[in-house]
Amino acid sequence: MSSSFRERYAIYLLSAFLFTGRFLAATPDSSQNADSVYSKKNFTGEEIIRGERLFYGLVYSRDKSVNCSGCHNTRVSDTLNWNPDALAISTIYKEKSAADLSRILLSPTSKKMMEIHKGFQLTPEDITLIKAYMDRFVNIGLTPDKPVITVLLLFILASVLLLVSLTDLIITKKFRRKWILLAVIAVTAVFITRTLVVDAIKVGRTQYYSPDQPIKFSHAVHAGQNKTDCIYCHSFAKVSKTAGIPPVNVCMNCHLLVRSGTRSGGFEIAKIISANDNHVPVQWIKVHNLPDYVFFSHAQHTGAGALNCSECHGTTEKMNIIVQVSDLSMGWCINCHRTRNVNFKENLFYTEYKQLSKKIRSAITDSVTVNMIGGTECMKCHY
Repeated sequence: MSSSFRERYAIYLLSAFLFTGRFLAATPDSSQNADSVYSKKNFTGEEIIRGERLFYGLVYSRDKSVNCSGCHNTRVSDTLNWNPDALAISTIYKEKSAADLSRILLSPTSKKMMEIHKGFQLTPEDITLIKAYMDRFVNIGLTPDKPVITVLLLFILASVLLLVSLTDLIITKKFRRKWILLAVIAVTAVFITRTLVVDAIKVGRTQYYSPDQPIKFSHAVHAGQNKTDCIYCHSFAKVSKTAGIPPVNVCMNCHLLVRSGTRSGGFEIAKIISANDNHVPVQWIKVHNLPDYVFFSHAQHTGAGALNCSECHGTTEKMNIIVQVSDLSMGWCINCHRTRNVNFKENLFYTEYKQLSKKIRSAITDSVTVNMIGGTECMKCHY
């Protein structure tokens, strides 16, 4: 290799090195730029609005829109959405940074999120604005779906019509067609009386009550699909007054290994794991409630009486969200006690009923109903 060629080659390498150095110096570090965007704290009203529109998929980012609300409810719903609602996500990420939100949006770890979030194209600016709106959403909360016409509204209108009709019929006497006034008075009086009676009867009853639980637990998955026995979770049902709410360690018997659900991903199961790690109970909401003046024992019904849970609670193995299907009224209980046969054979609980046991053994009678052993006595439930 000649000296002139070596000199030209060295000059070429030096020039390329200097050019690359200048280019790198002139090009900002993308990671540093993203970090500065994610660290932004103060936002204008217009920026919050843009974050809201990005969340609802109303504006485009990189020629595409991402509708977060399509999967994550922003309104109260009576059906189970396996995806976490917007309030739950906003609450968890309230104390986290936009960079944390960016990692879970653009680089999810669970299979479900990887499938749904595939192809997401959001800039650091977009994610920061979405995070700003989500922080505000914590205070906004889920929007409840309220019916336009309610029983209370109809009751008020009926009361006003009744009052106006009576006033005109008795005092002012301006309306000539009295039969119309009498018809209005009759209809509104019947409606008001019926409403008062029905609502009075409902006092203390919670039929069709179905509250949102702190964790989206599906009985259809656990009791139905996985065939988990009711007593495994509600272990006190056969020996105690109450069925018992399963503690976190019972949940962890399975979820020590099962960390991601096929439908819900890992978001809901992470709540159980967090409760276990922090040694705090899950604040489950009781669904089936009786008035304080009523005594009821699960042990007497599921233990001694050998009743199946579905007798009172319905087909829970088909329910994603538990709902109280029976009204649990006194009449409902008494009707059951009048027709329900008691199993005296090989049941030590009933050995003290000597006369009835003797009749069963002697074939004098072939069945004993609950009311025959005091099931309809007032002091059995109200003492």
